[in-house]
Amino acid sequence: MEGLSVADANLVMYLHPSKSRNVSQSILRELGSLLFKFNETFDGVLLAYDVNILDKQAKILSGVHPYFGLRLKANLLLFSPKPDMLLEGKVVKLSQESIHVIVLGFSSAIITAENIRGEFKYRTKDTEELFASKSHKRHVIKVGTMIRFLVKSFDEEILHIIGSLISAHTGSIRWLDRHLEEDSKFDRSFNKLKSFI
Repeated sequence: MEGLSVADANLVMYLHPSKSRNVSQSILRELGSLLFKFNETFDGVLLAYDVNILDKQAKILSGVHPYFGLRLKANLLLFSPKPDMLLEGKVVKLSQESIHVIVLGFSSAIITAENIRGEFKYRTKDTEELFASKSHKRHVIKVGTMIRFLVKSFDEEILHIIGSLISAHTGSIRWLDRHLEEDSKFDRSFNKLKSFI
């Protein structure tokens, strides 16, 4: 899945003197407050971190409320979806007008009817709603299906993604992976046959 990246960051954390008793816990609390929120400094959503304190002694800043600053070295796992990136998520709701998806367990996505390619038709089968491909009968999208889709836009404020299934390499991950496997086997056998000729 695209949109995930690991970044090394050199940070300076400013803490109030009242937090000097347990500095490491205060640093973890401050970084924890940044989790699952879009941060412009990181240009993404912070999903996880691993931090090391570089300073053995803090530098005290002068002012009315003297804070002390610590230099940190952190490994950050960031989620930053951009248009035309491929994302994966689980279908949680389906209707004739849209497919609702959860990405990485925290970000919601919607794929509206105009962003679903014509190959997929909405049907109900035994009271179960689904989108089925007209050209590949086993290519089905229903609640619980893991799908791969393209990002059209990302709302950083509410962490909401608008997606698309227009491209041919989008749809049910299970079906896409099997289909790609079959295509590669066919290509290899065709190349072997070609080498004999």
